Amino acid sequence: MKIDWAAIGSVFGVSLLVAVGLVALFTLGINGLARREKAVAQGGSAALALAGAYVCFAACAAAVAYGISLIVAKP
Repeated sequence: MKIDWAAIGSVFGVSLLVAVGLVALFTLGINGLARREKAVAQGGSAALALAGAYVCFAACAAAVAYGISLIVAKP
């Protein structure tokens, strides 16, 4: 049995980058919601922070849906 270490390494690298990217994107969404609450408490407008948070959460959901579609795809 021969193990293709280069393929394992590339899968590991891509998985790590995607996982870190999704966590960072979700964190930006949470940060946007926190900024919205802070702006509302100070009496300001929070439309941009809320829109940015929704975009981040939608991108996370799209990435998860794409991953699930890859897993359950029929050949």
